[in-house]
Amino acid sequence: MERKRPKKRAGVNNEAKEHIGTLKRLEEKDPEFYAFLKEQDNTLLEFDEDLDDSVQQTDTEGEEEEETEADDAEQGDNESEKEEPRKNVITSAMVDSWCSAIQDGAKLGAVRSILRAFRSACHYGDENGDESTAKFSTMSCSVFNKIMLFVLNEMDGILRGLLNLPSFGGKKEMILDLASTRKWKNYNSLVKSYLGNSLHILNQMTDNEMIAFVLRRMKFSAIFLAAFPVLLRKYIKVALHFWGTGSGALPVVSFLFIRDVCIRLGGDCLDDCIKGMYKAYVMNCQFVNSANAQHIHFLSNCFSELLRIDIPSAYQHAFTYIRQLAIILKETLSGSTNKKNSKNKSRADFSHSKKIKGKDAPSKSAKKEAFREVYRWKYVYCLELWTGVICANSSEPDIRSLAYPLVQIITGVARLVPSTRYFPLRLRCVRMLNRIGAATSTFIPISLLLLDMLEIKELRRSPTGGVGQAIDWSSILKVSKVTLKTRAFQEACVFSVVEELAEHLSQWSYSIAFMELSVVPCVRLRDFCKSTKVERFQREVKQLIRQIESNSDYVNKNRATVSFLPNSSLEASSFLQDDKKSGKSPLSKYTASLRQRANERNVSLRESSVLVGDDSSKFRNTIPAEDEDGMPEDAEAPVFSLPVRSSSRPTEKTTSKKKRDLSDERAQDEDIIEDLVLSSDEDEDEAANGDDGDESSEAEATAPLQQAKKPNRRRTDNGKKNTKSYRNNTKKRKRSQR
Repeated sequence: MERKRPKKRAGVNNEAKEHIGTLKRLEEKDPEFYAFLKEQDNTLLEFDEDLDDSVQQTDTEGEEEEETEADDAEQGDNESEKEEPRKNVITSAMVDSWCSAIQDGAKLGAVRSILRAFRSACHYGDENGDESTAKFSTMSCSVFNKIMLFVLNEMDGILRGLLNLPSFGGKKEMILDLASTRKWKNYNSLVKSYLGNSLHILNQMTDNEMIAFVLRRMKFSAIFLAAFPVLLRKYIKVALHFWGTGSGALPVVSFLFIRDVCIRLGGDCLDDCIKGMYKAYVMNCQFVNSANAQHIHFLSNCFSELLRIDIPSAYQHAFTYIRQLAIILKETLSGSTNKKNSKNKSRADFSHSKKIKGKDAPSKSAKKEAFREVYRWKYVYCLELWTGVICANSSEPDIRSLAYPLVQIITGVARLVPSTRYFPLRLRCVRMLNRIGAATSTFIPISLLLLDMLEIKELRRSPTGGVGQAIDWSSILKVSKVTLKTRAFQEACVFSVVEELAEHLSQWSYSIAFMELSVVPCVRLRDFCKSTKVERFQREVKQLIRQIESNSDYVNKNRATVSFLPNSSLEASSFLQDDKKSGKSPLSKYTASLRQRANERNVSLRESSVLVGDDSSKFRNTIPAEDEDGMPEDAEAPVFSLPVRSSSRPTEKTTSKKKRDLSDERAQDEDIIEDLVLSSDEDEDEAANGDDGDESSEAEATAPLQQAKKPNRRRTDNGKKNTKSYRNNTKKRKRSQR
């Protein structure tokens, strides 16, 4: 194949003549400037008209040389490939010379060379090589480790020295003011190269220790991200990913990086981090067990800590997300009824038809879909997240004002399905209400939610399902029908009600109106003692009644000595405050003993604490001591190894789709609401209808079989249609014969 020759330059001689003419006119118009050019750079004025001939000669010679070089290149490709690596090898001596030159005087040439080597190291093994990294493309493992450690440890101080910035810290305004100076225009390419290549290596590494080390070093250079908004968003996205999915010390280091960026940059950066952290928290709460519960608790504490940076901005986000939870609960409560009412209005004229009435009635599957949006881990843990935020920032008036709507939502969730199977969820809601009441010093009517749990018939008779396994309320939202009739469930239910009721009353054991507050709980507890036949339950409840009565006597004795009127709120609020600090009331002492008993019971269930991350399979009683950055105190810098091939990290879109599919499948298996009445009512129905519950369970077990038999039903229906048509045809024939 013959190669096309490049076109010759046209009109070079004319351009040369025009240029000479402009120089002569410049000499006539401005002789002083012409003399200045002649003194400074005489080569600009020495222009020869014979340039055209030389250019044409060089063009023809260049064309011939290109043809010969192309032929030689086709023959000597293998030789050139062997020679290039020899020229691009980075040796340890080269790195040492650059480092020594930088440490001696921070020479700009050495800085540029080490950054080019750092870029080559970060992109080592990439499939698509870049021309800018072609100068340095080969290095050993020791050289790779030396480059990475030197740049990550020293480059922040070097760049700050070149830009005359303080050795650490800084604010966003400092970088924005620096952006208009000449120094920044000269050195901003170095800063961008350092930040961009560090981000690239973060996306490529898979070792948690190396990632944590890079993030710790990049935290000191986070102030430079104010000048690069695109890089800032990418860094936040990567840090949020490691915070939500990392293991070991990586989530702690990632959170410290996010927090430092938000403090120094603020504004839109803080809003993006709050939204991203809330999204990552919700994704981690889809499926909960004893292994990841501690990690979820860590994520909620980090989120509460981040909101403290800017309380007004935190209030805006908290208000928005709590409102979303309220809207979901409202749609769950009114979704099925609104659908039914709309159908009844549009078909009011045909209300006499039984068929239409059956269509108007909401189906059982529609009810299940409606309640599934609320009765799942994601929704419950969002309530616990905002409960923790309000309790941690109860002294802030803005955050404190959100306690009332959150209490209304939690109470609505607790009363949504009055079923015995969802007692674990109701207990979680009661604990959240107790925490909010204690943090905000606000009375919340919790006793009725607990006393209603004692009205079921299972607690008034001996268990029929055997002893059963011990129940851990923290890892379940619903118990099975078999568990309801076990002794373990009855004991756990009664003990939990007594503990939470004592916790609620102990918060107001120093109130001047405690006697009036405790009247209704005492009456309901006495009724339970009379109705139940289980001695251990009677003994437990009677002990609580005695403590409540003794606390009432304690308050009444002190109340008899006061002289202020009931309408004086200031004096009433200071009543027995000194005793409250020391915890002298009988009910407070009794509640402390109940807490200790509950802790011992939880320890016996778990036997030891489960660590999060790489040590999740090891059981220990304590977590190893770590420094403020989440790394062990005796930890050293990791050894960076050469990557074999760049492994692209899975994007968030694909992983989120997979998680959504899994969440939908598991939600259909776990979060189905099967009954909407108390179990006591179920027993009455079962006794009247002859154990319908067993039949329903058998129907659920045989559902796949019924689906498999559907084609046979269609065949029988078609057979019925054929027989009818045959009969009609015979009748017509008989009529025609007559």
